Amino acid sequence: MKTVLAALILLILPFSGITQRNYPHILSMKDRAAVIDGLLEDKILTVLPELMRREGIDMWIVISREYNEDPVIETLLPSTWLAARRRTILVMYDRGLKEGVETLAVARYDVGKTFIKAWDKEREPDQWKRLAEIIEERDPKKIGINKSDAFGLADGITATDLEGLNRALHHKHKSRIVSAEKLAISWLETRTPAEMAIYPQICRIAHDIIDEAFSEHVIQPGVTSTEDVVWWMREKVRELNLLTWFHPTVSIQRDDPESFDHLRSFSKRPETNIIQPGDLIHLDFGITYLRLNTDTQQHAYVLRSGETDAPKYLKAALARGNRLQDIFTKNFAGGKTGNKVLKESRMQAIAEGIKPSIYTHPIGYHGHAAGTTLGMWDQQEGVPITGDYPLHYNTAYSIELNAATFIKEWNKEIRIMLEEEAFFDETGVNYIDGRQTEFLLIPRPSKNKF
Repeated sequence: MKTVLAALILLILPFSGITQRNYPHILSMKDRAAVIDGLLEDKILTVLPELMRREGIDMWIVISREYNEDPVIETLLPSTWLAARRRTILVMYDRGLKEGVETLAVARYDVGKTFIKAWDKEREPDQWKRLAEIIEERDPKKIGINKSDAFGLADGITATDLEGLNRALHHKHKSRIVSAEKLAISWLETRTPAEMAIYPQICRIAHDIIDEAFSEHVIQPGVTSTEDVVWWMREKVRELNLLTWFHPTVSIQRDDPESFDHLRSFSKRPETNIIQPGDLIHLDFGITYLRLNTDTQQHAYVLRSGETDAPKYLKAALARGNRLQDIFTKNFAGGKTGNKVLKESRMQAIAEGIKPSIYTHPIGYHGHAAGTTLGMWDQQEGVPITGDYPLHYNTAYSIELNAATFIKEWNKEIRIMLEEEAFFDETGVNYIDGRQTEFLLIPRPSKNKF
């Protein structure tokens, strides 16, 4: 679409802003709106019909009230709608291969350029009655609503709206209501070519923020605390006119008697933890931009006096983490369940002498997005229901895992905790903007040789 292509051209122009580093070009709010709306129009036109037919649902109804939005409707609203208005009802009806999907708004207004107003309140004051008329006129075989026991993102209809829908429909159509769970998940998890054209830039911005955070520009060993780095990242995101979808975390593993506490890495850390030479630092960080999210974990090493690189034993531990990534991603296959990929990957890693923990999740419109769950850090034997959901092509994942290694020189076990965005299609799993294979060093060794 012309709107999408024009905005993509803007996206790749060199950045000329006032920030210190040469970050990729970040669009103005006006240009972001054009991209978001173009991506939505393109996806409804090119992806939605196929998904509705694959899941056997010829009418999909998404209902929300202002400030109590269904997670799905947030991905269907135009860029200038920051919330649903009053009660917003969107109807998608598949008219067949020739005519395609009809998109209607049972609302007081058009909802963007895609969902056309189909309710005149002056002629019919009852919004539910008008919805029932639209259903009667089209007589769908299956009416999908967002109701799900296992997938929160596909469970957006409220009890009140479900009651209102049931009251409005004649028995014939009431009996055709089905869960749109798989359709909702498919809509949320599927990434389009246009989205994947811009996702690398989004991941690059996140990587560049991490690169600056884990540098001498931010960290002065013996002075800077982990919390200082966390709040620097929060400020940097705001400075770039972006958002983060979760509060970042920064933690330390070092040569001291304290063992690594995996539970603490997901909960409370010491408030004052000063970064010192010889520390192995880890962060977990994600941004939201153009309705897409990142979720990244990387490591840095703080050089001791006289060092120009991380110790070989730490580099070997990172290489084991990269090997676990390779084992895991090579086991992806279309139609295979997350639990099967998890089991195969753990068995292979353990056979190779790696101590694995895998907890990978889909990513896209949401950070912890809808789709196939591939382990959780506290459920390494498989995850019921969500782990049984099969992998589909054209989906994105945060490849999140860790490999534990006993460091003889420290007389303790450490964990290399990695997380990078990747895209899965018929060619396999490919990292959207690369992955970490070398530690970020603090300070960066000088390239000048005297």
